[in-house]
Amino acid sequence: MSLIKSISGIRGTIGGVPGDGLSPIDVVKFTTAFATFLQRRNNEGKRLTLVVGRDARLSGAMVDRLVVGTLQGMGIDVIETGLSTTPTTEMSVIDKHADGGIIITASHNPKHWNALKLLNARGEFIDAAEGNEVIRIAESEDYSYAEVDNLGQVTDDLNTIDHHIERVLALPLVDCDAIAKAGFRVCVDAVNSTGGIAIPRLLRALGVKDVVELNCEPTGHFAHNPEPIPQNLTQISETVAKEHCDLGIVVDPDVDRLALVCETGEMFGEEYTLVSVADYVLSHTPGNTVSNMSSSRALRDVTRKYAGCQYNASAVGEVNVTTLMRQTGAIIGGEGNGGVIYPELHYGRDALVGVALFLTLLAKKGMKVSELRKTYPDYIISKNRKDLTPDMDVDALLKKVANQYAADKSCQVSTIDGVKIDFEDGWVHLRKSNTEPIIRIYSEAHTEARANELAQQVIAQI
Repeated sequence: MSLIKSISGIRGTIGGVPGDGLSPIDVVKFTTAFATFLQRRNNEGKRLTLVVGRDARLSGAMVDRLVVGTLQGMGIDVIETGLSTTPTTEMSVIDKHADGGIIITASHNPKHWNALKLLNARGEFIDAAEGNEVIRIAESEDYSYAEVDNLGQVTDDLNTIDHHIERVLALPLVDCDAIAKAGFRVCVDAVNSTGGIAIPRLLRALGVKDVVELNCEPTGHFAHNPEPIPQNLTQISETVAKEHCDLGIVVDPDVDRLALVCETGEMFGEEYTLVSVADYVLSHTPGNTVSNMSSSRALRDVTRKYAGCQYNASAVGEVNVTTLMRQTGAIIGGEGNGGVIYPELHYGRDALVGVALFLTLLAKKGMKVSELRKTYPDYIISKNRKDLTPDMDVDALLKKVANQYAADKSCQVSTIDGVKIDFEDGWVHLRKSNTEPIIRIYSEAHTEARANELAQQVIAQI
C-alpha cells in the first residue's frame, strides 16, 4: 500500500491500515488539515466556501462523502459538483468566487488509487510550502471542529461542465464555424471516466457532428491502464483507422491530459499536443512559453520561430509551471504529458481547451493530422523508471550522478528538479516521482536509438 504526500496532493491506494494507504481516516485527517489551513489564512473572518468535484473511479463516491462531511464538520459551506474534471473544478472555484476546492482524483493512476488535489482561491494547486503546512497540521492533529450551530451547508451544482464548455467556446482563438465546416469525424476514448461526459459534449458544441465514442460510460471500471501513453491506446488506434476517423482523442480519468491519434492510427505524440497548440496560439498572439524540464525541446524550437518569443523550463509539477508562467508573462504553457495551460481561460492543465484549440488549428490548416505532425521538429523521448525500495537513499544517488556529470564539459547539469543533464544532441532527466514510489528517467534525442542510449548510460551508472 502507498500514501504519497507531495506537490501533487495527498495520493494513495484505497484500503489497508491508516497511514499506509488512503484510508477513510486519512481522507478525513487531510481534509480537516486543509480546511484548517484555509481558515487560518482567512483574514476577513468570513465563512468559507469550497468546491468539491470527483472523477468516476470506483472509490470516488465514498471519498467524496467523507470530504464533504468533513468540510461541513469544519463549518465550511460546500458546492458539490459531483462527477467532474480537474479543470472544470478549477474553473468552478473561479466562477463561484470560492475560497478553494478539492478535486478527488488520482489522475492517471490505476483504479485502486485515489487522491485529494487541493486548490486555492484562484483555482490553482497550492504550492509546496503550503502543502507542507497542510501535512504538518494533519500529522500534529492541530485542529478542531465546528459547534453544531455552525456546521457547513451543501449546495449541489451539476452544471459546471456545461459552464466550462461555454467558457471554452467563447475564447477568441476557438473558431466553431471553421471546425463545423471541416466536417471532422472524431473518435474519443475517455477510459470510462468523466471525460466521457465532457469531451463528446464539447465536440458537439464545437460543431463536430460525427463522434465515435469508446469507453465513454463513466463507470470507473477503466477499460485499460488509464495513463494515455501509446502502449495503453491500442484500441483507439485500431478504431481510428478502421472507422476512417480524422482524429482520435484520449484523456486521462480527470481530463487534464490530452493525447491525440493521427488518422492512420499512429500516435501524434503526447509531447506534441502542447507543441501544436502553442504554435497556433503564438501565430496569433506572440509571447513567451513555459513547460517543465521533462518536456520536449520541440516547444523551445517552435517558440523561437516567432520573433521576440522566449521559452523557459520549470521544475516538474503543474504549480511550478504556472508559477513560472506568471513570472515570465507566458501566454501558453504546460507539460509534455499532454497538459495544456492557456491563461486566457485559467491557469490549469485543461484537455477541453486543448481539444478546442487543436481542432481550430487543424480546420484552418486544412491538413490531415499526420501531415500536421510532420511540420514540427522531430524528437523522440524515452521514458524509463526505477522502483524505489525503503532502503534506497534517492537524494544521495541523484547527487552522485550530478557530481559525475558536472565535471564533463560536453554537457550542462541542472539540479533544480532532480538531475537534468543537457547534451548538445539530447538530454536525460532523473527525478523522484510526485505521484508514484519510483525514479523517473526521461531522455530525448532526434532518434529513438540515441534517446535510449542516453537513458541506458545513466541507468547503468545508477
